[in-house]
Amino acid sequence: VWLMVNSMKADGGATPLSRRTTVNDGSSLIGFRATEDLGGGLKAFFQLESSTPPDEGGGTFGSRNSGVGLIGAFGTVMLGRWDSPFKLSAIFVDPTGQVTIANQLSVINAGNFNRRENNTIQYWSPDLNGFSARVMYGANEARTATANPSNVSVSVDYSKGPFRINYANEKHKDQRGATVTAGVTETGQNLAGTFVFGPIKLGLLTQKFKSTGRIDRRAYEASVTYTAGKNRFFATVGQNKKGAVSTALQPESKLAAVGYNYEFSKRTTFMLRYATLKNNAASSAALSGSDLPAFAVNNDPKGFGAGLRHTF
Repeated sequence: VWLMVNSMKADGGATPLSRRTTVNDGSSLIGFRATEDLGGGLKAFFQLESSTPPDEGGGTFGSRNSGVGLIGAFGTVMLGRWDSPFKLSAIFVDPTGQVTIANQLSVINAGNFNRRENNTIQYWSPDLNGFSARVMYGANEARTATANPSNVSVSVDYSKGPFRINYANEKHKDQRGATVTAGVTETGQNLAGTFVFGPIKLGLLTQKFKSTGRIDRRAYEASVTYTAGKNRFFATVGQNKKGAVSTALQPESKLAAVGYNYEFSKRTTFMLRYATLKNNAASSAALSGSDLPAFAVNNDPKGFGAGLRHTF
């Protein structure tokens, strides 16, 4: 169970937002998982994970990573709704895990590439001396007379000692973001890495997106985390720019955020956050995790947050 209390406002633009308090679900969930030994080194597994937002109630059973599959020496084959390889290629750089107002989604979610994809077939390779790979196919269930949408996402990961580096590529056919759009192709590339030395962890991410009829969009993020006992401090900066049609002013947004975690125990964590997002005259990007209303162009949202996470 994870809740944040935020004090937020948005300066700039024609319609600034006055300061207000929001209570935001920080990704509360409940899940069930199990495996069965089938013999010969083969196992069956399932997972059903559901959102359970305590701030407003509701949630949908199986709305998070949920599926069924087989595990063996060959790796894992899974059917269901699960994070795409592209999403996982970015999230490990983010000190917040893509949650709270300081998270990376304010600047990297270009073209809706950061997906928990429905109706997927995925393969996850075993670890081979630090190397592993993931492949995902998002089924074309939304096919129409004029459009045949699908999603293919792949990633390659190397993790050994203090280093981790990951490259991902994802292609959306007949889609503009999450909207079925005949004749539109979108592709995204993500290159991310982390390096740990002593109590310090550095992270760096760069992305490039191509979309039919649009200027290439680019995104960046850099982060640093310092851990001292039960205390964890971090700072992150990011930028997202371009991506509009060639005749338009190109949007640009910049994120700066800092945070602090205190680990009371392995199950209970207290958190503080501050984040600010600056939009130019063509951008109305939201500050992810803020629960603020929709922005006008050139709004600059910012604010503080405090919260608690407890795992049971």
